[in-house]
Amino acid sequence: MKKLAFFDTKPYDKEWFDKYNKDYEITYFESKLTARSVKLAEGFDAVCAFVNDQINEYVIDKLCEYGIGIIAMRCAGYNNIDMKYAKDKIKVVRVPAYSPYAVAEHAMAMLQTLNRHLHKAYNRTRDFNFSIVGLTGTDLHGKTAGVIGTGKIGRVFIDICRGFGINVLAYDPYPIPDSDINYTDLDTLLRESDIISLHCPLTDETYYTLDKRAFRLMTKKPYIINTSRGGLIDSSALLDALNSETIRGAVLDVYEEETELFYEDNSDKIIHDDVLSLLVSRPNVIITSHQAFLTEEALAAISETTLGNLNEYFSKKENGDNEKLTNEV
Repeated sequence: MKKLAFFDTKPYDKEWFDKYNKDYEITYFESKLTARSVKLAEGFDAVCAFVNDQINEYVIDKLCEYGIGIIAMRCAGYNNIDMKYAKDKIKVVRVPAYSPYAVAEHAMAMLQTLNRHLHKAYNRTRDFNFSIVGLTGTDLHGKTAGVIGTGKIGRVFIDICRGFGINVLAYDPYPIPDSDINYTDLDTLLRESDIISLHCPLTDETYYTLDKRAFRLMTKKPYIINTSRGGLIDSSALLDALNSETIRGAVLDVYEEETELFYEDNSDKIIHDDVLSLLVSRPNVIITSHQAFLTEEALAAISETTLGNLNEYFSKKENGDNEKLTNEV
């Protein structure tokens, strides 16, 4: 059996990969794949990594030195890999679409929680406080949602919005031809939206899509939703927008400096990220720890697709087939 080094393991990873694995001897490491931990991969045939692993030039060189020819990402994103350096050195595969419904539904759930103050109401009634003072929300029906990015997740979120009777504007540098999506330019979307939701990958072009200039264009005090990648938003600019009441509130499942924090229990530690600490303290901000993908259906799809990617790679390698893999980056 081929040997797979599995990094940044959580209990749900092991549960679902063990359920679908038939062909690999998997060693689960709790540590992230970094320059410090890459030595753990020696003696393996492949590695499986996740969103907050740090796969730089050094890590790639070491994996190649160990004879490892593939990095199997169990996620859609790969911005944490130096892809320019990896080119022609090591294969990188991913899970491009595990469950767009999981992420889009989480985005709407977070929006509704903040808008209707469900988190506050829950805490009150646990103390038998049944006052509803301060829990006033707004109707979403008739509002305008600006959706940035119309890939699979963005389109599912658009469908959910339409179910609420929300009008939708969308921006994407690569609009879907002949669709029923109402595309506009980004500045118009920022000016006219009551809700702004990000559903795009993190690239050089999308880095800080919402920066100080973008927040200045927001005239309708929108809710901000980010379930994609933290680097899409300048966190300091977001904090300024909250302080100046330029926006109504924000719900974030990701954060630009999340690597050393998210997926870990830091409840007994002092957090030295002042921006994150201030965001957490705001009454009109809800942050979840990159859990939007976390449904049974998504975990099953991630496991099956990742193992399928590995099967395809080793099958082609044995047959001397150098064609691009189905889910190769």
